[in-house]
Parts: sequence; structure tokens; C-alpha cells
Amino acid sequence: MPDSSALAAAVLATIRHNFTAYHSLANRALAQLAPADWLWVPAPGANSVAVIVQHMVGNLRSRFTDFLTSDGEKPDRRRDAEFVPPTAADLPELQQRWQAAWAMLFELLDALQPTDLLRTVTIREEAHTVLAALERQTTHYAYHTGQLVQLAKHLRGEQWQSLSIPLGQSEQFNQEMRRRANPGAGSAV
Repeated sequence: MPDSSALAAAVLATIRHNFTAYHSLANRALAQLAPADWLWVPAPGANSVAVIVQHMVGNLRSRFTDFLTSDGEKPDRRRDAEFVPPTAADLPELQQRWQAAWAMLFELLDALQPTDLLRTVTIREEAHTVLAALERQTTHYAYHTGQLVQLAKHLRGEQWQSLSIPLGQSEQFNQEMRRRANPGAGSAV
């Protein structure tokens, strides 16, 4: 059984892996969209891709700026403004802010030590362990990443490039995974 420091290191590595996976998934969905697609609103009261990205940028910046030393809801955050639709002219800057916000998160994760996981941080004056705060944000970004993927898939239609195992290719994928796990299996010795 691993000691608590090894377990904490594994938990921190898993959290970083999950954030990396959601960032990659979102980026691969966003890369398939034209600028006009970012602004499309599926229904009255619904959010465009650009609005979801804008909200995630605001959330990332607020939660992870001075993560260990200040409340995760920064006084200068204007959450409601994150839901005001940007214009086409705003998109290049929004895309830069998207990458910068994620880079800030990854820089923080690289600096965290396993012993930090049980430290206390606050979000909206509510105390959380670092572990709980990171898990809270992981689920928040997974939720919004799923929204981005669904919107992108809808917008691209038949031109959509699958981000996982394409329909009808599950067995082929499983065979390839078995082959990689057992490279010598099935070959003559």
C-alpha cells in the first residue's frame, strides 16, 4: 500500500492529467469551427461557443490567480459580463485569453506540491481543501467542455471529425489496444 505522500502525488498527477484532457478535448473541438460558428446561438437564452469560452476564461482567471493566498472569486470578476455575447472582432483576443488562462492553471498545477492538497483555500468565502477546490473546477470544466463539443459537433454536421472512437470502429480500437498491451501475443515464437 502506498504511503500518503505517494498517494497525494498520484492524486495531483491525476488532477493535472484530467485538466489536460479537458483542455485538449475543448481545443480539438474549437479547432474545427470557423469564426462565425463561435458566435452562433442555438436558441434564445442559450450560449454560443464564444460565450462559454468567455465564461471559462473568467472562471479560470478568477479561481487560479493567487490560488493559495486569495479567495477564488476575485473582486474584479464580472461574471455576468462573461455571458454578454462577444463580436467577431473580439474573437482573436478571446482565443489568446483562453490559452493564457489554461497556461496559468497548468503553471499553478506544476508548482503545487502533494502536501498542498490538504491546505485550505476559499471560493466565495467558503473554505475548501485544495483537493476539493481542484475537483470542483475539474467537474465545472468537464461540464462546459461537453457543451463546447456538442455545439461544435452540431455546427460541423457531417464534416465533424470525431474526438474519440468513431462510430462503428469500437472493435477495431479495442483490438489495437490489446495489441499494444500485449505486443508479442499472437505472433510465432
